[in-house]
Amino acid sequence: MSRRNKKSKTLQLIPLGGIGEIGKNMFVLKYGHECIIMDAGLKFPDEAMLGVDIVIPDISYLLENNFDIKAIILTHGHEDHIGALPFIIEDLKCPVYGTRLTLGIVEAKFREHPHKNIELKEINPDQGLEISENFKLEFFRTNHSIPDSVGVAVETPAGILVYTSDFKFDQTPVDGRITDYFKLAELGRKGVIAALIDSTNADRPGYTISEKDVGKNINEIFRLSRSRIILATFASNIHRIQQVVDAAVRYDRKVAIAGRSMLNTVDISTELGYLNIPDGVLVDLHKIKDIPPEKLALITTGSQGEPMSALTRISQSDHRQVEIYEGDTVILAANPIPGNEKLVSKTINNLFHLKAEVIYGTSTGVHVSGHASEEEIKMMLNLLRPQYIIPVHGEYRQQAYCKKTAEKLGMNPENVFLAKIGSNIEFSNGQGRINGSVSAGRVLVDGFGVGDVGEVVIRDRQVLSEDGIVIVVLAVDQDNNKIMAGPEIITRGFVYVRESVDLLDQAKSEMTKAIDKLDREQLQEWNKVKSKVRDAASSFFYEHTGRRPMIMPIVIDVATGSEK
Repeated sequence: MSRRNKKSKTLQLIPLGGIGEIGKNMFVLKYGHECIIMDAGLKFPDEAMLGVDIVIPDISYLLENNFDIKAIILTHGHEDHIGALPFIIEDLKCPVYGTRLTLGIVEAKFREHPHKNIELKEINPDQGLEISENFKLEFFRTNHSIPDSVGVAVETPAGILVYTSDFKFDQTPVDGRITDYFKLAELGRKGVIAALIDSTNADRPGYTISEKDVGKNINEIFRLSRSRIILATFASNIHRIQQVVDAAVRYDRKVAIAGRSMLNTVDISTELGYLNIPDGVLVDLHKIKDIPPEKLALITTGSQGEPMSALTRISQSDHRQVEIYEGDTVILAANPIPGNEKLVSKTINNLFHLKAEVIYGTSTGVHVSGHASEEEIKMMLNLLRPQYIIPVHGEYRQQAYCKKTAEKLGMNPENVFLAKIGSNIEFSNGQGRINGSVSAGRVLVDGFGVGDVGEVVIRDRQVLSEDGIVIVVLAVDQDNNKIMAGPEIITRGFVYVRESVDLLDQAKSEMTKAIDKLDREQLQEWNKVKSKVRDAASSFFYEHTGRRPMIMPIVIDVATGSEK
C-alpha cells in the first residue's frame, strides 16, 4: 500500500521525440496511470531513408501500457509539433487541445487524412485548463515564427513543470503580441520543479533579431526593384507573408500564391483573421502573364529545395504557370534546414542559370530564426528559476550549449538533464533524476504504409541504390533432381550487360559448380539451393567487381510450374 502511494507521488517525463534531433516533438507527462501528451510532431527523412516520406514518434510504450491518456496539448501549428497527429490519433483516442490557428491547421490536415470522432478543443491562453486532478494547465503566449504559439505550465501533485516549446523574445512582434513576461515571472515565484527549454539556437550568442527587421529589408527590396519579385518562405510563416503583402500594397503590386501548402495557409489564416490581405490584391496564378512584371509579386513554397515544391519546379522550368524571366528578383527568405543544403544550392544555381537576381543567405537580412539565442535563454531561466532543466529541441550540441548557459547563471550542472529519446525522467519529493528508459524510437511513413518500412527495408534500398540487384533464375526438375535450365542472370543497376557478357558467363559457371556439389537430398531443399547460389554469386561478384549487389535466386519447379 505504501509502495503504491509512493509511486503515485512520482511525476514522470518521457520524451518520445524532440530531443537530440530536429523535429518529431512529443513529450509524455505521466502521474500514476494518467498522462498527457505535449505536441505530436513529425520530422522529415534524411538522405539515408530512401523513399521514406516522413518520420513520426513510436508510441508503442503508450499503447502497450494502456495508460489513461487525458489529452494531447499542441503548442503551435508547425509540422514538427502537429504533423504526427493524423497517424496516431485513432490509437490514442483522446481530445486534442490547441489555440485557434493551431486547430485550424489541424482541421485542414484531417481533411486530407479523414478521421471520425476526433475531439478538437480550443484553448484560450488567458485561461487555465483543468484536465484532471493531477494535471492543471496554464498557458503563456510566446513569440515564434507562427502566430498563436503558447508555452505550457502543468501543475501536478509533484510540482509545476513548464514546457516553453519553441520561443524567442521579440520586443516588436509583427502582430503586436509580446511574450507574457508577467505569467513567466509568476510561475517563477510559485516555484518550478522542472522546465523544458527550447535549445535550438542555444549555440548562438546574443539575441535573435526581430521579425520586423526582415520586413524592413523586404520593404527595401520592393522599393528598389523594377522587376517581378518571387519570394519563397515557409508556408507557416504567416508574419512574413503578411509583411510581403504589406510591401506589395505599399508599392502597388498584385500578389499571387504558388504552392499547395502556401495556398492552404493563406486561406486558413485569412479566414481566421491572422492574415490581412486587402480586397483586390490577390490574383489567380493563371492571370499573372497579364500583369506587368514591376506590378507583381509571387509568394511561393520551396525555400528548402523540396523536389516537388513550386520554386524548385520553377527553377527547373517545369512549372505550368510560372517561368523565370531574365532579371526577376528571387528571394529565399529562409535558411536551409540541416540536410537540405544541397537541394537549396541546386535550386539557387538553376535560378542563376535562368538569369534571375537571387537574394539568399543570412547576411541579406531576409530571414531570422524563430528560436531564442543564448541571452534569451538566460532571460527565460531567470524568469522561471526552475530547479531542474531539460534542454529540448535542437541536436545534442545545442542541448550541451543550453547546459553551459544554465551553468553561467549558477545552476548546478547535475540539475540539467541531457536526456535522450525514451529517457524516464522522474520528479518526486522535490528531487529529480533519470531512472532508466522506456521503449521509444521512430516509425517510418512511406506512402500509405505506417511502420511497415523498417530498418531491414531501408538497408535493402540502400544496397539496391549503391550496388544494384542480380536475379538468378533456375529451372529444376524436383522429381528427377536435375537442373533443367539456367542459371540465367538478370541485373539492374549492377553492370551494363552488353559490356559484361564474359563476367556474367563466368558467374553462371561458378554458380553451376556450386549447385553440382549438392547431393540429391540437398537438391530437394529449395532454401539450400538458394543459399548456395547466393553465396557463390556474392563471392564471385565481390572478387571481380568489388561490389555487393543484392542477390535474389528464383527456383522454378518444372514439374509444377511453381516458383520458390
